[in-house]
Amino acid sequence: MPNTADEIIDRRRLRRKLTFWRVAALAIAAIAIVASGFGLFADSFGPKATDHIAKVRIEGTITDDEELLKRIKAVGDAPSVKGVILAVDSPGGTTAGGEAIYEAVRKVAAKKPVVAQVGTLAASAGYMISSASDHIVARQSSIVGSIGVLFQFPDVTGLMDKIGVKLEGVKSSPLKAEPSPFSPTTEEERAMIRAMIMDSYDWFVDLIEERRPLSRAEVLTLADGSVFTGRQALKNKLVDALGGEDEVRAWLNEKGLSEKLEIVEWKPNVSAQAWLTGEGAAGALARMLGLPLRGDLLSDLGADRIFLDGLVSVWHPEDSR
Repeated sequence: MPNTADEIIDRRRLRRKLTFWRVAALAIAAIAIVASGFGLFADSFGPKATDHIAKVRIEGTITDDEELLKRIKAVGDAPSVKGVILAVDSPGGTTAGGEAIYEAVRKVAAKKPVVAQVGTLAASAGYMISSASDHIVARQSSIVGSIGVLFQFPDVTGLMDKIGVKLEGVKSSPLKAEPSPFSPTTEEERAMIRAMIMDSYDWFVDLIEERRPLSRAEVLTLADGSVFTGRQALKNKLVDALGGEDEVRAWLNEKGLSEKLEIVEWKPNVSAQAWLTGEGAAGALARMLGLPLRGDLLSDLGADRIFLDGLVSVWHPEDSR
């Protein structure tokens, strides 16, 4: 049966649309390849190729971050990097994530001077990471401290009673999968969690005792979860100096680094694969819409902390919710 005029027009429109999206996909792929190649060129011949001081930002809620760990290692391995600035602005996060970054920073500090520059906040795991540096500089009004470990779990048994839901299960031992939000917590379960918390807390205290000019008794006095202003933290020997980049540079100069060395920020790498999978495209869209480039909507709202799993070292005052 012969095609009608309307069918012919519709097919032509469809072909034009398909052609447009095919060309757009090829253009995006080409941009990604060029951007990736430019990144390699910049690393080989740009500021990173000459002697400089590397700045690495550690911001937001801390979790296991493979990209950040690789970046810190690359900074440590780069012969052109003569010193490192950790720009820390974090309320903390998972204890394991903080531990991994702490260890990565200590490996770098074994090769070259590392200084932490605290912004608004370096609490819990954020302070843990700061303490991995050789010198900590904070603003007078920075928030520092909150040394401790936390384990939280919900209890929805009251809600289940109201809606008439009952959960039954069979397990190999009483402590398997406990504590559970679907049953009241027993003394035995609380004792198990507390033993785990206190073991990690002792490890955290040991770490601060090793890294700061404090006795164990002094650390224990400060490690009650309290937070301090930068001024208080200096008095309590949790930081070494007050100020900003000028004070950071002054300390690096004392370590033998030239005042002429440029500070170059080592930013996360956006690979061609990231562009093709949407991460780079999302960043470009964020720029167009004037949205924050770092993090996502959840982290911008602070809700990412709700989904942290396991032991956490994170500061979030109750009245901030």
